[in-house]
Order: sequence, then structure tokens, then C-alpha cells
Amino acid sequence: MRTHVEFRSNKFPPYEGEEEEVNPKLWGKRLAEYLSEKLRAMGVQTGEIYSEDWGWKIPLPNDAFPIWIGCGHYEEYSDGYLVFIDPSKPIIRKFLKKIDTTAGVARVADALDRIFSSDPDIRALRWWSDDEKDGDGRRGQV
Repeated sequence: MRTHVEFRSNKFPPYEGEEEEVNPKLWGKRLAEYLSEKLRAMGVQTGEIYSEDWGWKIPLPNDAFPIWIGCGHYEEYSDGYLVFIDPSKPIIRKFLKKIDTTAGVARVADALDRIFSSDPDIRALRWWSDDEKDGDGRRGQV
């Protein structure tokens, strides 16, 4: 299941003082605003973005299960970014029921892929799944 995408771009520099809202070097508010705007233009509802210590979160209204997009600067490259979809597992549990997240996550991944692939300012696009990262959350060898 495609849940993480890394890319490179000079399009999303940090806002002045943004690193006070997240951990140092993990900005991404411009990217979250960009994605929220592009998703809404595609008919995908988004909630208000907000900061987390690791970057920025875009909630997506969904009755079946909570789903959101995380985004921020990817320290692997000075102009690198990482966007990920949560949940990143194909099955989650809610009230003792198993819920298949595959279709919902795939719709979000497809929308993100269309956004990134159509923007000439975004390059080196690479998708990977949750199981391709190592224990500290960074991409493992693929």
C-alpha cells in the first residue's frame, strides 16, 4: 500500500518563525497549505491544518475511520519533503471490528500522486510503503 512519498522542490520554504511551531528543520506549512488547496480543488474535503512536533497535519473527514496526511521537510535533502498518509496499515480495528483501509488510503494516494506528478516544480518523486521504513520512521533500504 502506497503511504509515504518523498520528493524534492524549492517551492515550499519555511515561513519566518515556523520552526517555533515544529521541531527544528521540520517545517512544511506551505506544503500543507498547497496540498489542502489542491485537494479541495479536486473535490476532496480537508480540515484545518495544524502543527505537530514532526511537521504539519491535514485531517480528512471520513466516517469509516480517521484519516489524515502528514507533511514536512525531509532532512535527507535540503530541498526534500515527505508526505505520508495515516493509517498506513491495510487493516485497523475500531470498536472490535476490523476495517479495511485500503480503498480509502488508495484514493488519497492517487490524489496526491496526481498533484505531485502534474507540478513541474516537484521532482524526484518516490513512493514507498510503511513497511519500507526502519524503526525510527525513516526510509529503509529499498
